[in-house]
Amino acid sequence: MSYAVKEIFLTLQGEGMQAGRRAVFLRFAGCNLWTGREQDRATAQCNFCDTDFVGMDGENGGRYEAATLAARVDTLWGGGERRLVVITGGEPLLQLDAPLLDALHARGFEVAVETNGTIAAPAGIDWICVSPKGKAEVVQRTGNELKLVWPQPDVDPDEIATWAFDHFLIQPMDCADAAAARDAAIAFVMDHPRWKLSLQTHKLLGLQ
Repeated sequence: MSYAVKEIFLTLQGEGMQAGRRAVFLRFAGCNLWTGREQDRATAQCNFCDTDFVGMDGENGGRYEAATLAARVDTLWGGGERRLVVITGGEPLLQLDAPLLDALHARGFEVAVETNGTIAAPAGIDWICVSPKGKAEVVQRTGNELKLVWPQPDVDPDEIATWAFDHFLIQPMDCADAAAARDAAIAFVMDHPRWKLSLQTHKLLGLQ
């Protein structure tokens, strides 16, 4: 199998429980909840996405086989330990499979994935972050962290809180009224102490 990759780059993880950790981001092209075209946003199952995942024209983008893709990730990491690759999208589980996981693990990488949870995760992923979107049915209800972008009127956080995750995070939506979203997220966490506030620190720091 070959993989359609939007971009690959070295940065700091900006969100969630691993925020601040050095990581190679591998962004796959494509998503199952939105085409990525602005003319389709209003009718998409996820209509607040802030990421460009269309095409293969980003930094180190292109079509790769498993071995060459793992080698590219390895080259971008360079030297050092605690090797982490974060696989994202779009929706990464449309493409992530056992051969790529094996190739990345063979090079010593811990593999994290950021998914909307509508596709069951393959075995072997080291860190699973699920971020539910609107009315889309979530089938991946276990993992390391559940990151809920807030506010989302079509998502019931009380139901989500029954799922089997180690950490539950609320993240303010990056939208036209970002201040109101931030205040709503803070208020939610103050009323629901099981949840923790997550911020997009990479945007605050001017990182990719």
